[in-house]
This record gives sequence, C-alpha cells and structure tokens, in this order.
Amino acid sequence: PARPAGMGTVPEPCPQAPLAVLSKVELRVSCKHLLDRDTLNKSDPCVLLLMQSQGQWMEVDRSEVIKSNLNPVFAKIFTVDYYFEEVQKLRFEVYDSHGQAGVGTHDDDFLGGMECTVGQIVAQKRVTKPLFLKYGKFAGKSTITIISEEISGNNGYVELAFRAKKLDDKDLFSKSDPFLEIYRIDDDRSEQLVYRTEVVKNNLSPIWEPFKVSLNSLCSCEEKRKLRCVVWDYDSRGKHDFIGEFFTTFEEMQKAMGENKVQWDCMNPKYKIKKRNYKNSGVVVLLDLKIHRVYSFLDYIMGGCQIHFTVAIDFTASNGDPRNSCSLHYINPYQPNEYLKALVAVGEICQDYDSDKKFSALGFGARIPPKYEVSHDFAINFNPDNDECEGIQGVVESYQSCLPKIQLYGPTNVAPIISKVARVAADEERTKEASQYFILLILTDGVVTDMADTREAIVRASYLPMSIIIVGVGNADFTDMQILDGDDGVLRSPKGEPVLRDIVQFVPFREFKNASPTALAKCVLAEVPKQVVEYYSYKAFPPRCPRPPSPEPSLGSPQ
Repeated sequence: PARPAGMGTVPEPCPQAPLAVLSKVELRVSCKHLLDRDTLNKSDPCVLLLMQSQGQWMEVDRSEVIKSNLNPVFAKIFTVDYYFEEVQKLRFEVYDSHGQAGVGTHDDDFLGGMECTVGQIVAQKRVTKPLFLKYGKFAGKSTITIISEEISGNNGYVELAFRAKKLDDKDLFSKSDPFLEIYRIDDDRSEQLVYRTEVVKNNLSPIWEPFKVSLNSLCSCEEKRKLRCVVWDYDSRGKHDFIGEFFTTFEEMQKAMGENKVQWDCMNPKYKIKKRNYKNSGVVVLLDLKIHRVYSFLDYIMGGCQIHFTVAIDFTASNGDPRNSCSLHYINPYQPNEYLKALVAVGEICQDYDSDKKFSALGFGARIPPKYEVSHDFAINFNPDNDECEGIQGVVESYQSCLPKIQLYGPTNVAPIISKVARVAADEERTKEASQYFILLILTDGVVTDMADTREAIVRASYLPMSIIIVGVGNADFTDMQILDGDDGVLRSPKGEPVLRDIVQFVPFREFKNASPTALAKCVLAEVPKQVVEYYSYKAFPPRCPRPPSPEPSLGSPQ
C-alpha cells in the first residue's frame, strides 16, 4: 500500500528508549490524634514540608490549614523529585495555625515533627510515624501518615489493527482509495493528529497495516478521552474526499482484546440529514489491540520489589597488615578507612529498599579459621549457614571483628563471589516475579587475578536480576578493571559471548577522596534503576500488583 503523498506518519515510539532516572513523586499527608493547643476549640493544623540541602533544612511547600480538626486529611499534594542514588531527607512539621498571622513557628504552636527519606516512603508506599516535639519527646499519641504515588509520564504504548467494510465509493471509474486518521480531542476542544494509516488502493473493504502509538500520544494516558476517527478517499492532488467519521475512546477500544472485535458505523453527517434511509458509509472494525506497558523503576519498587544488598571485601595481602597504620584495612578510631566509607555510602541508600534490613557480607582472598585455608567467598560473621548481618552497622561490626581472626593472603579472585550471588539470583528468577533484585558491591585494592573467570561470571550474571558495583580502594593501577565496566565497549566472555545488559559499574575510590561519600554513592548507583528496568523488561515481568499501602508500620524512635 502506498503512503499518502506529502503526509508524514506520526513517529513510532521506541519501546527501548532509555528511561529518565528522575521521577516525580506525589505525597499525600494525614495526621491522627494531634495535640489540642487551643483552649476554646480544636487546633487548626497545617503541615510544612522541609528538605535537607547541604545540611540545612529548607521549606519546600506547605499544606492548607484545616480548621478545628485533630485528625486532618490534607488535600494539598506535595510533589518531590525522586533520585534513587541519593539519600533525600524530608522533615514534616505540623503547626497550629492562627488565622491572619499564618503559621506561627512558636514552640507553643508546634504540634510535632517527623523525619524520613524519600526512599523509605516509596519503598513502603505508606509510612506512619509518631510525631515528636523538641528534644525527642513524643507528641502524645500523635501520628503522621505519608502516602506516595509516582506521577507516571509514560506508561507504554498500544498496537492497533483496523479494517473497514463496505465503504462508500467516491471514485467514478474505480473504487475509493481509503486511509484512516485518528485524532485526540484535547481539553480545549482542539484536535491533535495521533496517527494516519497508509492508503489502500482501489478497495472498499481495506485492511490497514497494524501500527503502534504511545498511550500518551493516543489519549494523554486518560482512557475516557474522546477520539475522532476519520476515513478519507485519497486524492493525489491533496483534495481528499471525506467518507465518514466516528467517535470513540481508548476505554471502548480495549474491548477488542483477545478474540473480540469492536466496530463502529462510519457516518457522514451531511448524508444523515439528507438521506432518509441512510444507515452508514461503511463500518470500521478494530481487529486487534495489544497494550505494551513500559514500567519505571518506581513501578517495580512500589509493586514490592526488594533490593537485596551484598558486600564483598578484599582481604588480600596487598592491602597491608591491618595493625599497621599504612594498611588499607587499618581501623582508625577517629576516621573510617576507605573500605568502610565506600560500604556505608552505598549501603545507606540500598537499606531503604530492603524491608528486613539484613545484608550479606562476604570476604575473599584470606586464610580463615579454623584450618587457615584460603577462601574466596567466606561469610565475615563466620556463620556459613547465614552470611547476613543486621543493618549496615552489623556489617561494619562484623568487618571490624573479623580482621584480627584472619590472615590476609591472595590471590584476588572475585568470580567465586559473583557466582555465589548469581546462584541466589537464579533461584529468584525462577519465581518469574519482580520480587527481588540483587546488588553486589565488591571492594578491592587491586586488579582481579581471575580476569577470564570474572568475565565469564559477569556474562552469566547479566541474564539474572543483579547488578555489580566495583569500587577500587587504594592507589593501584586499575586500568584493566575498566574493561569490566562495559561503558566503552561491550564486555565479552573469553569465548566472545557478549553481556546481555551492562551490569557492572567500576570507580576508583581515590576519585572521590576529596568529595563527600554521597558523591561516590551517586556515581555508582545512578545506573541501577535503568538496569532494573532493562532486566524486567527483557524478561517481560510486570511489577507485582501495586501493593495496598502496608498497615501502618512504625519507623520508630526519634531522629
């Protein structure tokens, strides 16, 4: 079928277009059991939202004032930008407002405050915490609840297949040459062309080629938005003859999924007025409709996907004797070493996305008790049945207590640990659900000795729900490590098989020596949301059902 002359088709959306890591999140706030500060009637609460920026709390926005209510549900929706790779600290402060004077910040008007991170809110979808007064005092039984929702810009695209039957014949010596146009009707009643099919020559019952359009362009992601569909008889001079039109919505189109078809009378309003027995100018049939959702990182997180964090620490002899202050493993009571700085910076962010807050901590390249044989994947808590530590603090403590018990040795083999985490990820993959994604943080002071095995292990891991972050500690020459980070080219196994996805991020810690640890975390974690989405899109695993917000978990003690 020919394309109409001078008619550009609407560009097809690219389903693999990289998704922006930045999302916007809406926060809705409600409170219960607020303190009553007013003598004659109840408090008139208002919420201020503050965000921490360079150590300072800055007011971002405030809610409306709700008159005389100790259990307010605020209509105001707070919008914040969301970055996975940052710890974004929020503070909600509730005040009793006094009419014209606005929101006072006097102590007697302060009904309580609460601190949390954006990560905690999106990972739990609903956070309920007690409100605290100054100096960590509970504000009676007051609680605040925050519910989060992602503002989704693009939720995928749709594939449509149309045909028509018994269209009016507009040509004298041949049959009509029909094509179909779909318009979206915007809020201001203006019409926006969404798609124009090809022309099918000389055919009153044409079957048009299936086509794809984004849901955003078809209906602005609103299923009830009106669409106008027009059938024309093509004219090479551009004076196309109007055959007929019909109106529909994406909601109605969806009845065509599976075996069903939907059809519309194609109407010419002039004929309807003039001809007494006019029925239609043909019918248009939607033969098939397929929806291809494009999900964001937050769709998966809010659907209950947990991020499991494993850290692997290099205990090879090149680090230097831990008792010597020149050693990279030296424990200085006043200043954490590079291993600890990197571990805490990355772990602090990952912990918001793991509900049990337990982290696997492994070591490699040391001789370990009782027999002092070299191990390349031992639990640093020396519990072979359970290598998990309680929180980032638990990992730090296990690291510090294991140092005196082991003998630093070699070589620097990391393939065994990659394969160990990959086995757990492979078990997870068999569930066919987007329920757990694994991040392995490898901290090493030198170039890997088992490079061929490591490349093979990374290629295998690229088919599994996992990402690998390697931080080079100390001043070694890490040039060879850049090969593992596929940014410059595609990493291949020794046999030449390419990785399915680029899952490795390598950075030398020394590049961040003078920056804050948050800069390191930002750099190594920025790719993770894209890697998560790429994996689940490749597997065609949708997010698990968006969880109903969990029953009010308390996030506990005063900040």
